[in-house]
Amino acid sequence: MTFSRSALAVFAAPLILGGCVEDDGSSMAPAPEAGMPSVGSANDLSEFQGARAGQAEGGLMALGYQPVRSQGLTTYWFNRDTGACAEIVTANGRYSSVTMLPAEDC
Repeated sequence: MTFSRSALAVFAAPLILGGCVEDDGSSMAPAPEAGMPSVGSANDLSEFQGARAGQAEGGLMALGYQPVRSQGLTTYWFNRDTGACAEIVTANGRYSSVTMLPAEDC
């Protein structure tokens, strides 16, 4: 029985490539859900510090936050589901300061 080179490649590739990656599951973080940002959480937005403001707003909203008030370049974001409140200061188009506050501050 003879096989063409392309037929051998189709059958051999998964065997060869299958041994290249070892995964014991300990080094991989769970992938974020579709549409969810890769940083921040419903309780803590501090990882958004330094992010571009225009791009980060969608991430904040995907996490359940809504802007509740603004004072100059400072916006207060509140998550009604978790009660988390964040004070975010924007400078030069980026979040220059992200501070988590008590819910009553929102």
